[in-house]
Amino acid sequence: MANTILVGAQWGDEGKGKIIDYLTDEADAVVRTQGGNNAGHTIVHGKRKFVLHLIPSGILRRGKTCVIANGVVVDPLALVAEITGLRKQGIPVGKNLLLSDGAHLVMPWHHALDEAREQRKGKNKIGTTKRGIGPAYGDKAARTGLRVGDLLDPKEFAEKFKARQRENNAVLRTMGAKPIPLQPSLRHYLAAAKTLRPFVTNTVVWLHGVMARGRGLLFEGAQGTYLDLDHGTYPFVTSSNTTAGGACTGSGVPPHRMDKVIGVMKAYTTRVGEGPFPTENEDVSELLHGMGREYGATTGRARRCGWFDAVATRYAAMINGIDELAITNLDGLDHVPVIKVCTAYRLGGKTLKHPPTSAADWALCRPVYRTFRGWMKDTSKARRFGQLPPAARVYAKALAELTGAKLSIVSIGAAHDETIRL
Repeated sequence: MANTILVGAQWGDEGKGKIIDYLTDEADAVVRTQGGNNAGHTIVHGKRKFVLHLIPSGILRRGKTCVIANGVVVDPLALVAEITGLRKQGIPVGKNLLLSDGAHLVMPWHHALDEAREQRKGKNKIGTTKRGIGPAYGDKAARTGLRVGDLLDPKEFAEKFKARQRENNAVLRTMGAKPIPLQPSLRHYLAAAKTLRPFVTNTVVWLHGVMARGRGLLFEGAQGTYLDLDHGTYPFVTSSNTTAGGACTGSGVPPHRMDKVIGVMKAYTTRVGEGPFPTENEDVSELLHGMGREYGATTGRARRCGWFDAVATRYAAMINGIDELAITNLDGLDHVPVIKVCTAYRLGGKTLKHPPTSAADWALCRPVYRTFRGWMKDTSKARRFGQLPPAARVYAKALAELTGAKLSIVSIGAAHDETIRL
């Protein structure tokens, strides 16, 4: 398999976990390159459902190595809990998991700062999961963060921990928030450090060794294009680069060694948290929530839902250099008689083919819709593209054409075999 980057072409929650799991058969290692445990990948194996937050989806496949690379921010307690949970379910976690010594750590003060800042914003809140991801990336940029490599020396780690906690407790007090007790926190993190040390290595060197042997890598990210720190609906974004470029900086694998970018997108659009969403539609939300769909894997929050936004996905294809598309959740529209697709925006009397940079302007955009006839049939039994209803095939091809990339995968269910490869 070529070195392949898989990205979300919308606001995240596109079903990347299922597509990664499907493609893992063709890769030797799966690499998580950014984000933290504020995102979740849901994977169905047989009758068992797994929700992963930090560990790459390939952990469920024997013979595959999973890498948490340098661009990820790692909550040690959350990672230990995830490892423990997988082992309890009979999934081996040992030499098949590698943790970058250069990845930054999410610490207890990051959680407290995240919550305090969100509360102070009031109605202007971002909608963060309050997992401490933003403050952790903030410390990384400010060059004050602790890294996984610091866990290797307990004495040195304890000294750095105490110093950073004292400093951040002072900040918390100025914000009217409670300071964090030192000893219980330090004790928990030292215990987590002991558990995680066997997984720690220089993953950049390891990944280049895999490539030198002619093996293929599959890069997975968290969230989606429009939560990217540079290209998303700022400030309603995450704190890392969720686009294809983030796979390079987040792993240490250079751009010229990447062979393909696959963009994942739903057959409609969803997003979690605050921020502009031109195609948001109450009827679509009620339909999907009524089916038990579109609840966050990490938070359980109901996602905001709307019609497919081709303006957004077309721009996502440009930013990421998307070569192929994977359309998920096509079956969610099985019983919708008339389906709408946004092909342009109207803003201040102008027609826009690409989204504006300003989130405030984006919130004022009004969608220009094109309608498609629904297929009104169950698609879950289809295993080849030709077995889909004609109207479903027309719709899937139109989404690819409007986005500007080749259609390669259509998913019509959560199970592994509910996947059509073109």
